[in-house]
Formats: sequence, structure tokens, C-alpha cells
Amino acid sequence: MNPEKIIHIAELAGKAILEIYHRSEELQVERKDDNSPLTEADIAAHNIIVQNLLDIDSIPIVSEEGIEGNPQTSKLCWLVDPLDGTKEFIKRNGMFTVNIALMQKENDYWKPIFGVVHAPVTKTTWFGGVMIPAQRRGPSGSGLMMVKPSIPPSPVRLVASGSHRGMLDESFANTLGEYDLVRMGSSLKACIVAEGNADLYPRFGPTSCWDIAAAHAIVTSAGGFVLDPEGITLNYDIIENILNPYFLVAADDRWTKNWIKQNNNTN
Repeated sequence: MNPEKIIHIAELAGKAILEIYHRSEELQVERKDDNSPLTEADIAAHNIIVQNLLDIDSIPIVSEEGIEGNPQTSKLCWLVDPLDGTKEFIKRNGMFTVNIALMQKENDYWKPIFGVVHAPVTKTTWFGGVMIPAQRRGPSGSGLMMVKPSIPPSPVRLVASGSHRGMLDESFANTLGEYDLVRMGSSLKACIVAEGNADLYPRFGPTSCWDIAAAHAIVTSAGGFVLDPEGITLNYDIIENILNPYFLVAADDRWTKNWIKQNNNTN
């Protein structure tokens, strides 16, 4: 696999999204069966990504907007969210991304071994994976990146969704002591942990496998963690049960006990 080819595909999809994003007319929004929004940009990005990935190899593709090939017969699979943060796209706040992950089958589950997250509005791309150092490319800075956990007595830097924040989020935040909260959309939340500008991204709301897998590969490559409710590395089912459990993206393992305790208290 050539990482540069996958980065280029994500950027091509980003350009198509921006063409629609910058139109003066009102965005046309449909509703899928799960009531999540669907726009022309989702479909345009999906088509570009799928066609270009198929031009590279025959690895099956599981996208939020459709499947190509049969992942059940393969040890590898592309997992794609053509437009992560469709709600943010509709709001025109710029906080949406293109996510492409390469997944590897391990027993009954899958793990991300490479990921690309591209933010079209800021023209910033994060990528990394197994044997591929985490990197950031963009107008505001490029280069290798690592997580940078805050050092007490500095406040914990907590990043949360701009659209989803509830009682569980507040309860967990209260276990952290002093913290600074940053609100952000899409997989950008995990990427700023990877680049060292946040400590924690707890997610108690509903997500699907393609929402976080690409960023998971990047966070891990940068030295961070993506944990399930038991404090174990998050695994993925990309075929039948595509919904993730609650998860925590963290720059350090010092918060893991609080995370596990919080989830035990909710069960």
C-alpha cells in the first residue's frame, strides 16, 4: 500500500465536497433509514473514493454509503466515511472530514492498520498506521506528530462533540479535576489528541465503525490509545454490528481507571 495514493484520494474527495459546500444555493438534505442526513456531497465523495480505491487494488470496500466486494472473504478491507460530520457540513461550520481506514481481520473482529483523515476546509490531513509514523500536513503546520499529555497542575484538555454532549459526558468530566473544554465536530476531535493539542476525547454518544477507525490508526501511531468501555483497545465489527460501544481517545493511560469506573457505574 502506498500511503500517498490514499492521501491523494482523500484530498480528491475533499475537493468535490468543497465544490458543493461553497455553492450559494441551499443544500439539499435527504434522510436515511436511521434518520441521519444525506447530501449530494456524501454521494460525490463516496463515488470518488470507491472508484479510485478500486483502481489501486481489489480489496473490498465498506463505506457508509455502500459496499464494494465481500469483506467476509478477505483479511483486509477499506473502511470509509466519505463525509464524516454531515451535520457540521449542513451547518457550514467547516468541522467535517473525509475518513479512509485500512482494516485487518483478527479472529472475529477488525483493527485499523492505517488511516487518513482529511479536513477539506482547512486543507489539513492527518495520517499514520502500523509502521507508518503519524504525520500532519496543512497550511498551519506539517510534520511528524505525537501525543503530548498535559502535565499537572495544568488543566486536562478535554475535547467534545459540538452536537452531542449529555449527562455521561458531564459525569466523566467531573472526575478529571480542572479541565479546559474544546468543542469540535467529526473525527477532528481524535486528530487533535494525536497531534498533541488535547488529552481526552470520551464518546458516550452513538457512532459507527467508519466514524473513528481512520483516526484510531492515527492516534495509535502517535502514541495514544482508543479504548472500549472495559479499557481494552477498541475492536470493530464492520459487517453485522457496525455500531461502536462507548470509547475513549486518550493521550495517556492515567485516565483509564476513571473511564472504566464511569462505564461500570452506567451498567
